[in-house]
Amino acid sequence: MNWKLTKHFIYSSCIAALTIVLVGCSPSGPKWKEKNDALIAEHDLTVRELSDLPEHKIESNLEAGEVTDLETLTTLELYPGITASMFWGTGNMVSVLELSPNAEIPAEELPADRFVFVMEGSIEQMIDGNPVTLISREREAPDGVHSATPRIDFVYLEKGTESGVTAGESGAQLLEVYSPLRLDYLEKAGISNLPETISDVATTMPPNVEPNTVYDLYDFQLTQLADGAYSRLVSGRNTQLSFISMGPGSAFPHHIHPQEQMMFALRGECEEILLDTKQKMTPNSVVRIPGNMVHGAEIGELGTDALDIFWPARQDYLDKEKAALEAYREIIPEGAEPELIADGSETEPPLYFTEGPKWMDGKIYLSNMFFDAAWNADPSKSSTVEMDPDGTYRNIKEGIQTNGLYPYKNGNLLVCDMIGHRVLEMTTDGRIVRTVVDSYDGKPIDGPNDIITDAKGGIYFTDPQFTMEAEKFQPGRAVYYVSPEGEITRIVEPNEFAMPNGIVLSPDGKTLYINNCYDNESWYPVDSEKDNFIWAYDVNDDGTISNGRQFAEVFLTGNVLDRKGKSTSADGMAIDTDGNLYVATYYGVQIFNSEGTFVGMINLPSFPVSLCFGGEDMKTLYMVSYSQVYKIETNKTGYINYL
Repeated sequence: MNWKLTKHFIYSSCIAALTIVLVGCSPSGPKWKEKNDALIAEHDLTVRELSDLPEHKIESNLEAGEVTDLETLTTLELYPGITASMFWGTGNMVSVLELSPNAEIPAEELPADRFVFVMEGSIEQMIDGNPVTLISREREAPDGVHSATPRIDFVYLEKGTESGVTAGESGAQLLEVYSPLRLDYLEKAGISNLPETISDVATTMPPNVEPNTVYDLYDFQLTQLADGAYSRLVSGRNTQLSFISMGPGSAFPHHIHPQEQMMFALRGECEEILLDTKQKMTPNSVVRIPGNMVHGAEIGELGTDALDIFWPARQDYLDKEKAALEAYREIIPEGAEPELIADGSETEPPLYFTEGPKWMDGKIYLSNMFFDAAWNADPSKSSTVEMDPDGTYRNIKEGIQTNGLYPYKNGNLLVCDMIGHRVLEMTTDGRIVRTVVDSYDGKPIDGPNDIITDAKGGIYFTDPQFTMEAEKFQPGRAVYYVSPEGEITRIVEPNEFAMPNGIVLSPDGKTLYINNCYDNESWYPVDSEKDNFIWAYDVNDDGTISNGRQFAEVFLTGNVLDRKGKSTSADGMAIDTDGNLYVATYYGVQIFNSEGTFVGMINLPSFPVSLCFGGEDMKTLYMVSYSQVYKIETNKTGYINYL
């Protein structure tokens, strides 16, 4: 997601010109309700009403069912160096704050429940009387030296909590959500005839977060709400925030719900269906949808990321989140978090770009590839590494730039010598036993990348031609099979995949999975029909494959969607004995069940490159990411074919 919001606001001098519309009293009020009733009947929708909701006469600054822009709404200086752009409905108030460096929100007793998300920069937030640092980090485009995944820290503070904020040295941008409305903010905005108090909802929901606890939004699992729509749900006692990502071409049909909804577009674009009209929403667009108003959405080719704010919280969404978490917890136990076991940027010998990990005989074997920022390789600085489960490690072979590894016969390793254009058999002390394959059709292979074996002793490997030579030896990127007798066969057509990368076999050996790393990019030389999918193939008796089909759709990040690409950076894969598939991607470790259904995501500080199961019980998932190696405990037993 691209959470960067527009920074241009209309300041307090414009407040006097603000026209606030109370829909129920406006000429359009009865008209839309009459139209709404007709649409409810037309689409055979069921109206539900919520009882015991508090009422007040404060008018929203959003006209019902009319898309507007944040820049046109109420903006004021809350405190010196702090401006706020605000919109509100019946039960929720949203405030986007711009804080100058070191600006302060004085200590106060909160008059309402408050969520605060750090969208840019950093703050010191007073929690339980102590300053706690909250930060935001944008996604970095990866190069050969470093990458960073995004981070958005937030905290939930209940009414009556002592709160204060100080911006960091670079300032900050905050997204606040209050429920019920803050009367002091409304008074500063020039709203008159305010009541002395606003009642809260009588029946509250159990929050899915703990008050006074700092969270990273990206650690929350994605819950599927509809076809092509997944959300990170954050719920308080009286409100619910849905950070939703809707894929290109997806759609929400006409529907209603009794909760009031305010939608705040963050990235991409969509056509929001409001009654019988379609209104375009782009970043910073805002709309208020009263309870039981007919609406829907048609998503454009960029996809859409948005924040939906519901009042009160939706039980159906909480139920969906519970079911999604139960499926994820069947694989990753509750409380399990990634643990850093090695940071090769701080140890000797250094680790640069770690790849291809595999577990064998109580050790992790991995490749330590040297690249510069422009992805230029240097075999002389590269190595193959043996690592203990506690993260201590040593080089077993230096001077070649290996990539994918796989356990082989007699306790040896199969090794993809990517820059050397060959597949090797190597002992665990680094002695090269033989060259398994180095040519096809009389010409050198280009850059073997990932590798596995079957139960018969055959070998599969991918060759995405990720090598330094401008001219390639083979006619395109491909996947190969080496029979037990040593005969090599190309099993997919050249450039059938734009960049075939990770490869794995099902535990029964009947299905071969191949992922596609890059596709549909202006800077990449090949476009294919494989897009952002993992593909499954039936394995024939002779090791060839047939019946290729889409197995799982891999999530794309917002920056890729913005450029209309299909690159997932899908790389190494692992599989467990139940057939669940674990895929290292630009977004995180994406987990799919044996049917190809998305189960969940493991979030790391930089994007994971590859992974493997290990440990005495084969239930520990090891994940490599540039110079770092992480592990996380699972409930599943990893599968690997030890010949």
